[in-house]
Amino acid sequence: MDNLVIRRASALDAPAVLSIFDEVIAWFVAMGNTGQWGSEPWSKSPRQIERVTDACALPEAWVAEDCTGRVCAALILGEAMPYVPCASQPEIYVRMLIASRDTQVRGVGRRLLAFADDRARAVRVSRLRVDCYGGGKRALVRFYESCGYEQISAFDVDGWPGQLLGRRL
Repeated sequence: MDNLVIRRASALDAPAVLSIFDEVIAWFVAMGNTGQWGSEPWSKSPRQIERVTDACALPEAWVAEDCTGRVCAALILGEAMPYVPCASQPEIYVRMLIASRDTQVRGVGRRLLAFADDRARAVRVSRLRVDCYGGGKRALVRFYESCGYEQISAFDVDGWPGQLLGRRL
């Protein structure tokens, strides 16, 4: 992963990011987790295609490329999602983090979260928040905790169990 390149994303990266979502969803389905993002490939859903394309065009949208130039992860930073409580102080919100399951890029998600820390420091913000799927075995919650995030509050969006987490730099 030494040759990993993090660069600004654009709408042109959406197909590659959707491909990562499809890969991760297939992995989830194989382990019986359909509660997080469903069981259908996002690249076949007009709603998800639009959502990911719009996200990739945001000013703080980033992708990570491996040594071959293949997009292997994406990070979207910005304002808090509308379904979580408003921030009480300036923050960077991790709106989306997705990484390939390819073992050759293992750790790229952590690397992008460290990049988010750097972006926060660059604008003199000392707080980051993220939300994730809080159902199932809560593996994603544990992942964020292992990256220094702490649980703030649980929430529910139309039956989808979520967990809000935060981190101070």
